[in-house]
Amino acid sequence: MLQLSKRAQNLKTSPTLFLVAKAKELAAQGHDVISLTVGEPDWPTFKIPSEAGIEAIQKGITKYTAANGTIELRKAIAGKIKSELGIDYSAKEITVASGAKFIVFTALQMICSPGDEVILGAPYWVSYPTMVELADGVPRVIECNEQDHFKITPAKLEAAITAKTRGFLFCSPSNPTGLQYSAEELKALAAVLRKHPQIVIISDDMYNRLVFDGSRVAPHILQVAPDLRDRTVAVNGGSKAYSMTGWRIGWAAGPEKLITAMGDYQSQATGSPSSISQHAALAAIQNCEPDIAQVTKILTGRRESGLKALQSIPGFKTAPPDGAFYFWVDIHAHFGKSFDGKVIRTSKDFCDILLDKFYVATVPGIECGTEGFMRLSFAVSDETFIRATERMKELVAALK
Repeated sequence: MLQLSKRAQNLKTSPTLFLVAKAKELAAQGHDVISLTVGEPDWPTFKIPSEAGIEAIQKGITKYTAANGTIELRKAIAGKIKSELGIDYSAKEITVASGAKFIVFTALQMICSPGDEVILGAPYWVSYPTMVELADGVPRVIECNEQDHFKITPAKLEAAITAKTRGFLFCSPSNPTGLQYSAEELKALAAVLRKHPQIVIISDDMYNRLVFDGSRVAPHILQVAPDLRDRTVAVNGGSKAYSMTGWRIGWAAGPEKLITAMGDYQSQATGSPSSISQHAALAAIQNCEPDIAQVTKILTGRRESGLKALQSIPGFKTAPPDGAFYFWVDIHAHFGKSFDGKVIRTSKDFCDILLDKFYVATVPGIECGTEGFMRLSFAVSDETFIRATERMKELVAALK
């Protein structure tokens, strides 16, 4: 009889990818499904990197590269970080991999020994806890409530740190809330982390160029605490700002010792990232600043129209996002109500009814570690989002 490892037995499917699959299954049955689940821009990959990918194929740039990426791309990433954060990195302090998700996974594999703790703030991106567990680590989750603006406070961070704490992983602007840490908030967190030199800081910066206050880039912990550079891993990639989700390209900047270890791990795991995707990412970094400015303008408009639509739904409360492309919607007001005899007790109950009966796919807050909310992506057209909110109104109106 086939026996799976304990790791396989404990492994959980990515909730967002599961919901995407379920939505596609319903659509295949002929239903008009609106998906607000996956964190994927609805605009195509920009023209210049798309053409660079084609060029790579035509010119035969289709072979293995170094496991940590081409020197040209790593130098370009270093220049990009210098222009955005003001921090200097050498090519040896940069690694490139098959997606930023794998970058985070690899970093955790390289810093965690069995039983080590990694601090996460809830709500969190759905994959973080499982990634920590797959590294034999223990997720130490800090509950962040509405009063904290769903962000970790210095006092809560200090209280969560133990002798076993090895990592601190956070995302700003946040997936799932769209809220970002201010420079002052990051400075306060840095003051706590400075007292605990064993902690590696993993800053997930995937949305740091998609911000709505007119800034070029979201505040970063390295801007306010450059002295933490030698134990901070700054993670980014092509998926969000450049809409290169399917190209699977991500990168990290950090201390050379850790980055080298990550590159070695990548060499044993995936070999090397796609040469074609790297060539396209290089073109994106070098040429697509105007494109990012344009999509940020579009997202800002969608944010305003989406907020207005959500505010018209009885019982919904939504925190205006600072960046990314998510709404974090409070649905507590509808707990205890019923639909067709089914009582809503959890965010999963609400979201299941919304998908099964009204064909709108959303992410239940419990999958992000916080009950009573749902995450909606507004990386869709205004017309699509409005249609989705009209169906939400229908559900709310039908609740007893």
